[in-house]
Amino acid sequence: MQISRGSPAAGRASFPAMTDAALIPLLARIADSLERMAPPPARDDDIQAFEAYVWQTDPMRLHGVPAVSRVPLDLLQGIDLVRDLLVENTRRFAAGLPANNALLWGARGMGKSSLVKAAHAEVAAAHDGTLALVEIAREDLATLPDLLRRLRGVDRRFILFCDDLSFDGQDASYKSLKAVLDGGIEGRPPNVVFYATSNRRHLLARDMIENERSTAIHPGEAVEEKVSLSDRFGLWLGFHGCDQDKFFAMIEAYAAHFALNVARDDLRAQAIEWSVTRGSRSGRVAWQFIQDLAGRLGRPLET
Repeated sequence: MQISRGSPAAGRASFPAMTDAALIPLLARIADSLERMAPPPARDDDIQAFEAYVWQTDPMRLHGVPAVSRVPLDLLQGIDLVRDLLVENTRRFAAGLPANNALLWGARGMGKSSLVKAAHAEVAAAHDGTLALVEIAREDLATLPDLLRRLRGVDRRFILFCDDLSFDGQDASYKSLKAVLDGGIEGRPPNVVFYATSNRRHLLARDMIENERSTAIHPGEAVEEKVSLSDRFGLWLGFHGCDQDKFFAMIEAYAAHFALNVARDDLRAQAIEWSVTRGSRSGRVAWQFIQDLAGRLGRPLET
């Protein structure tokens, strides 16, 4: 094929025309080549690939979590002191400095587990994937030594997180946790810290403590053995009941963040009515009210 001087196609290479039948195999080969060049998708148990994991025990493995369910740190209202303490402890740990195990205890629905996840996100964002969150269920604490052996020596730092930690009856799994936190011949790996939430300050029900006192030969010793578990947490963060001003602060922060345009007086009146029907005020109740409000307004909640 000849191209005349001055033609728009002048200077371009000349290629033979290709039929669809010839073009399809060529495109398939190109796609195959690109696929081989691309990195393979991360396995969900890759210990370096995810920002968070769930520890599973049947079989024992770390299951990667692609997207963590959490709220931004600045939406957690009325807990400024404990928020700052936990974030600072987490920053030190992420930087390789000494840090304490933390027990977040107190009133239900006041943001204990939300704070752990938000603090991790806040600090991890500044450490380029080197800080991971690992959730372990209370009933799986007996396998904690196995988990620590997998994490020991890994070139990442891990926050082990146990939500709603407490012990009842003849539950002896607290002994595994006690040995890991502060004792045992191996000790806690330097790249691991343990955060737990509980409604109980000493992780035991009051009637359980009283029963230990009434039935033991040496009541004080029997109680001390179990209560001493909470002493393994160097950082105790208390969460207390929510008054009306804090409740309003939570509601208004959520409404502003999600652009729920309701007049302040009307918003507060609706929030009071909602809390009365629930019989309580807390961060959880505030969030449930916001979900109801957003639904009525036809607005999605996206953080």
